Amino acid sequence: MSSRKNRFLVLAVAIIGLVALGYFAYTGFREPGGPTMAAGSAGGAAKSAGAARPGPPGGFPVPVETSRVVASELAVDATAVGSLRSNESVVLRPEIAGRIASINFKDGIAVNKGSLLVELDAATQAAEVAQAKANLALAQANYQRTQDLFAKKFISGQALDNTGAALKVQDAALALAQARFDKTRLRAPFSGVIGIRNLSVGDYVKEGQELVNIEDIAILKVDFRLPESYLSQLSPGQRLEVTSDALPGQNFSAVLDAINPLVEASGRAISLRAHLPNDERHLRPGMFVRVRLIFERRNDVLLIPEQAVVPDSKAPYVYRVVDGKAQRVQIKTGLRRDGRVEVVEGLSDGDEIVTAGQLKLRDGALVRPVGEAMPGGEPAVPDSKSAGRSGAGK
Repeated sequence: MSSRKNRFLVLAVAIIGLVALGYFAYTGFREPGGPTMAAGSAGGAAKSAGAARPGPPGGFPVPVETSRVVASELAVDATAVGSLRSNESVVLRPEIAGRIASINFKDGIAVNKGSLLVELDAATQAAEVAQAKANLALAQANYQRTQDLFAKKFISGQALDNTGAALKVQDAALALAQARFDKTRLRAPFSGVIGIRNLSVGDYVKEGQELVNIEDIAILKVDFRLPESYLSQLSPGQRLEVTSDALPGQNFSAVLDAINPLVEASGRAISLRAHLPNDERHLRPGMFVRVRLIFERRNDVLLIPEQAVVPDSKAPYVYRVVDGKAQRVQIKTGLRRDGRVEVVEGLSDGDEIVTAGQLKLRDGALVRPVGEAMPGGEPAVPDSKSAGRSGAGK
């Protein structure tokens, strides 16, 4: 008797549990705003009528987050990373070996084109120049006397030609001696900023040894690459925006100068070079920069948040809020920029669209933007789970 009572008790508890589970599943997972089913034949009739002709949405409004469609300016652009290079850059190297006699600059100063920077010991070269000048003076005197004698017909034309050739030889010898002397004087090939030297007076340097670098940084070159798909949109003279992580918040304007005719086969990329004025010397060669190349600026472009777009196999769509109801609208999208999507078709400026809470919406469902009061003065429900619990409680 006792065992039968226990079995009956267990069976009753199981039935009650199944009923409670079914009720929870029904109230928690039914379609928002859907019609409830009544018991008996009336419920069957309502179900048949609902299948034949959808009725108006009912139930509590679904809490959602919304946003307005905004018409604004959109830049059609491409971004890349690049490096800065000096407009001109050279490392001074002597063409001859010798001992450094003097250094005529300080590290890191600006120098003008032609400024004498380093002098090598030129005693031998100076002597050769003096010797060549003396020989040239003698050859000039001999040629002058030969001309006078030839005019008086005391010598032949061949003698005059010989002295003329000797004069040219001595002239060339002086030029050669002077060139050797000039190689002991290292001058700035262009105006720029000199680097840090690693030499001192008295050091013996060899041919081609690196002495110091000079950089022209008044104008900088910007080297970067873009995918080959942008080739048809590129042309010299286009404007660029350049930024550097070392100088946050500052934008620099550059101009595209050259497009490499060769597309790199390994990465299918195009090498590009632009120039950037650097009068204030904020930027330096070798710095990493971010480049933004603007192809076009569009006005009155409709932009919406990316999270508002619901992907679909046929076409993406959004929910537009019209008179407190969700209206499913298929859209055609365009460019994506900074978390926003361009809407080409389907929406108008000022439309209110759902940005969060779309998963429990259907076309025609009642919605309430988060923050608005429910009918009766109740506060807004922060999320769908809370809405489900409030509905179940009622």
